[in-house]
Amino acid sequence: MQNNMHEREEFHRGCSSGQSSQAPPPAARALGLDALHGLCKEIYPDQGNPLTVTAVVKYWLGGPDPLDYISMYENPGCPELGVPPHWHYVSLGLSDLHGDGRLHPKSGPGRPSGFGFELTFRLVRDRGETTPPTWPANVMQQLAKYVFNSGNMLLPGDHVSWHAPLDNGSGRITQILMGRDPQLPASVSTPHGEVSFVQIVGVTSEELQAAQHWNGLGVVNLLKTTRGCGPWLLTNMKRMHSVMDEDPSVAEKIQCGIEREGSNLSGVSAKCWWVQVTGDKNTEKYREKKEDSDDEDIKPIIKTERLSPCEQERDTGFSDMNCVKVLPGLHLTFNLEAGSLLPLAIKLIFFIAEDVSCTEGILRLNPYYLIQLLR
Repeated sequence: MQNNMHEREEFHRGCSSGQSSQAPPPAARALGLDALHGLCKEIYPDQGNPLTVTAVVKYWLGGPDPLDYISMYENPGCPELGVPPHWHYVSLGLSDLHGDGRLHPKSGPGRPSGFGFELTFRLVRDRGETTPPTWPANVMQQLAKYVFNSGNMLLPGDHVSWHAPLDNGSGRITQILMGRDPQLPASVSTPHGEVSFVQIVGVTSEELQAAQHWNGLGVVNLLKTTRGCGPWLLTNMKRMHSVMDEDPSVAEKIQCGIEREGSNLSGVSAKCWWVQVTGDKNTEKYREKKEDSDDEDIKPIIKTERLSPCEQERDTGFSDMNCVKVLPGLHLTFNLEAGSLLPLAIKLIFFIAEDVSCTEGILRLNPYYLIQLLR
């Protein structure tokens, strides 16, 4: 997989089934699990039995949560570097913990263990807080589900368009960038293969957009220099401003990076609706409204269903698929994020700027210019 940004599908953010407990490792020897526990014990020698979120029913037994365990450590921070006390979460299950083929193909030294990585997360610890919040475990489980279901890796520099406060609250940390964990090694050898550690970093929508328009690693490296995240890339759910707002020099560096290097965005997941345009230029014609309702604030629904090719063939008699059918026009509607990135993707934003409009959270693009640009 290329080491650049990948648009991630929208994740289901429902609560996963898990229990917080002082649970020891399973009785059977799990050498991969032992290796990761031993690595964490080197950093936290006094926390040999950390508070752990466990999957009630393991994934290979039909349970919903791919991660066997998520260990939660109390990290004192590093005053010399300006790193405050925080909670350090480490996933266990994206790599091969057992080596018996129950979940991952068997591997060995020099090859990736399972997916070859585990997730980590660092959450600023509130004053007086004695136990770690468990909501980060849910975020990690949802990301792990995406990896298991899609087979895609999560790499430093990737981004996840989450579009909701990570803790289900009302804050501005609503998106995710991926970085490297600053305390764990770049890669560790276990009896079942190599494992790296990819850290989840909660960011604002503005910071996510900066990563999309430039590159994820560039933004992550700048976040390390700011008070909002710091060198260990802590997530502070109480942070209300983007790092660009707090430090205008960061915004300037990002803009310079965009102008100098462009974007390495490889693709986005988009929702698109289309309606054939007739001679009537009134865009209201291409909407269909709900039936009469007492609620006057209900927004019209974009028409989304069209005839399939087979149905078109029966309906119009147009049966030769090798022929070209000229349409008088096509009205396209994209979801806001995909629409806002479309000019970036075709790299000719000045051509279409006058024909782009955004109303009611939906971006509409004149298809004539789109077709001309993509020919």
